[in-house]
Amino acid sequence: MRGVPKGNRPIILTYHDIGLNHKSCFNTLFNYEDMQEIMQHFAVVHVDAPGQQEGAPPFPSGYRYPTMDELAEMLPSVMTHLKSVVPMTAAYHVGTDFLFSSQLNNPTLVEGLVLINVDPCAEGWIDWAASKVTGWTSNLVDIIMAHHFSADELTDNLELIQTYRLHIAQDINQDNLALFCGSYQYRRDLEIERPIVGLNEDTVNTLICPALLVVGDTSPAVEAVVECNSRLNPTKATLLKMADCGGLPQVVQPGKLAEAFKYFVQGMGYSKYTRLFSLRSPMSCCSTPLLEGFGLRPAVHEKTRFFVSQVTERQPEQAQRTLTPFPLCSLQCVVPTSLSR
Repeated sequence: MRGVPKGNRPIILTYHDIGLNHKSCFNTLFNYEDMQEIMQHFAVVHVDAPGQQEGAPPFPSGYRYPTMDELAEMLPSVMTHLKSVVPMTAAYHVGTDFLFSSQLNNPTLVEGLVLINVDPCAEGWIDWAASKVTGWTSNLVDIIMAHHFSADELTDNLELIQTYRLHIAQDINQDNLALFCGSYQYRRDLEIERPIVGLNEDTVNTLICPALLVVGDTSPAVEAVVECNSRLNPTKATLLKMADCGGLPQVVQPGKLAEAFKYFVQGMGYSKYTRLFSLRSPMSCCSTPLLEGFGLRPAVHEKTRFFVSQVTERQPEQAQRTLTPFPLCSLQCVVPTSLSR
């Protein structure tokens, strides 16, 4: 845990992907200046899958690694133990499955979801990943690298690739990693579908909390994330396709993701805990539908368009409406309309 739970504010809970742990997956993002500001107001709990932390000992012979469903079932007890209001969650690929399932099965425990590279489908990933590896060698590290990075990234971003190849090969126990990958290979479909307004909103299996789906525009997970977005309630889910970014948006573009995260927090009614952006660089990953998806609506004031946060009344201290000025000229919209919902 980083920070101390504060009153009735939610706790941010993270879960990593295969081949990673909370450090290699999220440290770059949470050490970024804007995220440091958020962490002054919200505690963060990082969860590592069994045996995936650095220096983890191997499991005994014959150990049966938990299934994906069993790993997901462990999270509600963690959330309940925190003894705070419902947590917001930020997860990466495999972790998205766990936290997505937790929200479906325990909707009162999860207030919002930030899902990076979410894949709702159950089809085995190992065969797919193997087909992406030039000169198939049955090397687990190569499979996981193809799971995280596109073919272009594997050849163009050599420094990043070398860093993560060494991390996966040297910092993670390979036997434990193979067990974790085996569980992921046999995961179930999330079995979600987009509700039809006025027909089945109350009966269909889908998310009921706000969700931000994040993917880099050259990530191997683009199609899976778009598919997931198509199955969700468009009034609850927002797709953020980040420009100039591949399979690790939280590592390659931490500043842009931190800005999006801030808007997400503000749209949930916690704007008093986040100051306005300094906009050191243009947020090229953003679009009007994205900001509207965060609970922001366009307004006109003195010939300048702004976004006004529509804050819901959660607690008396949070009942104020907050004006959030954000000149649209600083945005470069790259999310196609067809993908923004």
